[in-house]
This record gives sequence, structure tokens and C-alpha cells, in this order.
Amino acid sequence: MTRYLFLSCICVLMFSSCEEIKESTYNIDVSFAETASSDSMDGRLLLMLSTDDSKEPRFQINDGLNTQLIFGVNVDGMLPGEPITFDAAVFGYPYPSMKEIPPGEYNVQALLHVYETFNLSTGHTVKLPMDNGEGQQWRSSPGNLYSKPFKIRVGSTGIENVSVVMDQIIPPIPEPEDTKWIKHIKIKSEKLSEFYGRDMYLGAHVLLPKGFEEHPEAKYPLMVFHGHFPSDFGGFRTTPPDPNLEPEYSERFDLEGYNIIQQQEAYDFYKRWNEPDFPRFLIIEIQHPTPYYDDSYAVNSASQGPYGDAITYELIPYIEKEFRGMGEGWSRFLYGGSTGGWEALAVQVKYPEEYNGCFAACPDPIDFRAYCLTNIYEDENAYYYDAPHKKLEVPSHRDYLGNIQSTLKQGNHLELVLGDKSRSGQQWDIWEATYSPQGEDGYPVRIWDKMTGDIDHEVAEYWKENYDLRYIMERDWDKLGENLKGKIHIYCGDMDNYYLNNAVYLMEDFLESTTEPYYDGEVLYGDRAEHCWNGDPELPNAISRLRYNSMYVPKIMERIAKSAPNNADLTSWRYE
Repeated sequence: MTRYLFLSCICVLMFSSCEEIKESTYNIDVSFAETASSDSMDGRLLLMLSTDDSKEPRFQINDGLNTQLIFGVNVDGMLPGEPITFDAAVFGYPYPSMKEIPPGEYNVQALLHVYETFNLSTGHTVKLPMDNGEGQQWRSSPGNLYSKPFKIRVGSTGIENVSVVMDQIIPPIPEPEDTKWIKHIKIKSEKLSEFYGRDMYLGAHVLLPKGFEEHPEAKYPLMVFHGHFPSDFGGFRTTPPDPNLEPEYSERFDLEGYNIIQQQEAYDFYKRWNEPDFPRFLIIEIQHPTPYYDDSYAVNSASQGPYGDAITYELIPYIEKEFRGMGEGWSRFLYGGSTGGWEALAVQVKYPEEYNGCFAACPDPIDFRAYCLTNIYEDENAYYYDAPHKKLEVPSHRDYLGNIQSTLKQGNHLELVLGDKSRSGQQWDIWEATYSPQGEDGYPVRIWDKMTGDIDHEVAEYWKENYDLRYIMERDWDKLGENLKGKIHIYCGDMDNYYLNNAVYLMEDFLESTTEPYYDGEVLYGDRAEHCWNGDPELPNAISRLRYNSMYVPKIMERIAKSAPNNADLTSWRYE
């Protein structure tokens, strides 16, 4: 009896040990239904998990503190009904492996960000996500496949027997309609079409001045508002705010009803646009998304193609001819914030005689010694501070009190999950796609190893010679100086969320020390102002950011009066 009891105990213990050492399994199969597509597909397959039920997981991925989970793999020739398995070896964010996912209940969702094949004029064949009218947004790009979320449980032994089927397809986006005030144009770019080996287009939303139809004799100066992909002309509304609009809270500005404020500001601009003393201009917002981002950064690029030339020599002249622009460099002005701030300054520097002034608010890094918090020329690693015994990550985002919400490593690892070879469609990758030389495989060469952060200083030198705006201006000031005198205006908060003020300080040091000729512009800072302060010391940025289209007009008029040639038309567009 005792012997049998002993053997029974041994069996129980052995069974328990087997249970304890059973290897955890992390497998999720993802496929797409033939009802979504009957074709084979290339692209980036993304698997997302979320503990937040407020919205779909695909809308909860970011590099902030509230991000949810995402994993990604490339697929080539994926066929309907044939699953791709996500396992513990697939790289993810913020957990690098599925085996690190804490036990619990999750919403799961999959999405295929579709790639197309491009045969570039450089002789390379690349696979890239084509913009489909959404401004290069993987979450909402028409043609992308996705699944509806459903609940799964991650247990102590992992994830087993989960299959996700993508049976939804994101529909096309309707084109905006013309109105009396706003016209929409799209042209085929010969320069870009030649580079990409297929038809490529540029677009713009054009705001017409009061009296455009009534004054056919008038020709107009042109204001180019640079920035991220605009679905339509923003900040212009011919009616008061919708009385039935439900107020929405803005976390960024800590303001209740910010959507109502935006509508009121748009209506106020419409009224200002029609006042007798307001100068009559054309204002345009450009659509120039690339397969790498929601816009091209408006310069020529080894991997993205000749967007700078296409915009300046194809799109701008077409708009001026179509809508009676003056078509002369003295009558064109550039402005914008963040990406648009860098573009405004870069276009002015790259095409100094084609434009007569730039107003660059909170520009992306304009001196790569302060590439946010990295000096790409001297630092060995972008992700960690140099120290003999301590490993401290470099921050990438702060609030105005200095509280950190993300690091450079975290943001770059999220991009690596969303797409390799600079194809994430996010911030660090588009800088790389714009500034880097083209690699042997046809994709941009990495400025640093995306996993480790180790910097490639040969690539950094290429960036320096071609896109470091402070270096280029200093190097070429003997040739550029006279053409840039009076045209450079830069504005930045001294607590910019992305540390962009550091590069502005370095640019200011150069500009203020340059006397032959003196740059004769301005550099201003907003005290404790975050991204994207644009030069108004009287109003909070929540309001001033809604007034780009009117706040620089007095400075533009002053510049026109000072710099227009003797035979310039200063009257036909100054009617009431």
C-alpha cells in the first residue's frame, strides 16, 4: 500500500514537472480572404494587439506612453488563403518579441500595407508603398487589407491556435470639390515620371483672392504654405462654426472645444481675406506625397527623385499660368512649420532667386550638429549618450517642463517594425530617404544602424554636403549671401518638443556673425513655447498656429516694397 502511494506521488510530481517545463508557444497565423483580393500581394504585414477597447488597434500605435503592441514582417507574393505565421522571432514594438507580451486579454488585428514595384531610372527595382490620396498613412491607405479586431487571450503558455483573416479593404478617398474660393489641380510631372518609371503627379489646393473673376487684369503674388499632406485647403471657412458641433478636448493644448475654436479661426480668416485693406494674393498648399512619406521635403533627392525641380519648375509655373500669378521670383514667398518650416528654408536656400522670402517656424533640424539631440558628425551612437560605465538613452520627445515621453531608440524601433529600408513612412525614415545617398539595392543608405544606433559617418558627410542648411549657407555664403539677404526669418520655441531649437541656435550663431553681407532677417524664440511656435509673442500657439496664412502678410508686404524691381506690377492686385 505504501509502495503504491509512493509511486503515485512520483507520477504526480513528474506530471507537474512536465507541466512546468512545457515550452511556451507564440504563434498567430495571418492570411487574407479572396473576397478582399484575388491577387498575390507584396508589402509589410503588421500584427497589432491592444488592451484598449476605445478604438481599433491600428489607430493606437505611436511612440508615446500610451502605445499598444505591433509586430511586422515583409511579404512577397502573398496569396489569398495562405497564412503567414507570426512567432517569437518576429521583431516588435514596444516588446521586441511576442514572448514578452504580458498575460491577459487583447484585441488583435492585422493589416497589410501594400507595396508596388517601381523600375527607377537609376536602374534599380524597388518595392514601395504608393500614396493613394491619403498622404502616406499606413492605417488608412486605400487598397490596404485589414481584419476586424477580435479578442484573444495571452496565457502563461503563450498564444496558440489563433488565426487572423484580413477580409476588409480600405476604400478610395473622394477627391475634394472646387468652390468659388478654392480650386484643386493635379498635373503629371515629367521629371518625376521619368525617375519612377511610371506616371507621377503633383497637386495643389489654390485659394483665390477676393475679386479674382471681377479683375481679369490683375496678376498676383504667390504665397506657398509648405507642410504635411493637405487633404484640402485648411483654415478657410465661409460660414460661422457649426452650432451643432460637439466640443472636442485637445490634449496637446489642454483646451476644451478646440474643434470649435478651429472653425471660428477659419471663419475669421475668411472675413479677413475679404477686407478692403487685405492684399490680394494666391495661396497654395501643395500635395507632393512620395512612396516614403506624406511629402517629399520639396528638394531633389537620390532616392525620392527630383521633387525640388518638379515643384519649382513644373508645378509653380503651371499654377501661376492657370491663376494669373506674376511668375517672377520677387513675387513668391514661402512659409510653414515643422516639416514645412524646413521646406520653406531649404527651398529658399536651394532656389535663392526663385523666391523672395521664407518664414520658417519650428523647422526640422537645420544644422546636423543638432540633429535633435544627436551630432551625426561627432557622436558614435545615436541611441545612447557616450559614457564609460553608464547606459543612458537619448530622449526624442519632451513637454515644456522637460518631461520625457519617448526616446530616439524607441521611435526608430517602431519605424523598423512598420517597414525596413526606410519604408516606415515615419519621421526618422523620411529624413533618411531625403538626405541619404541611394544604396546598391536602390533604397536609401542608413545614417545609422536601425537596431543599434551606430552612426555611419560617411553617410553623415553626404548629408552635410547636400542637406545641412547651416553648413551649406556658411560654405556658399559668398555666392548665396546677396540672394538671401533679407529673406531668412526663423521662429522656434525654446522648449520645442523635439529639441529643434538647438539647431536654430547654431544657425543663428552663423547668421548673426556673418557680415559680408549681413543676412538682414530675423531669428526669434518663444519663451517656454513648444512645437510649433511660429513667431507670435502675444498669442498662445494653439491660436497662432491657425493664423499662418495672415500672420506673415505685413512682413511680406514690407519685403515687396523694399525689393520689387523698378518695373514690377505693384498695383493691379491692390484693389479693394
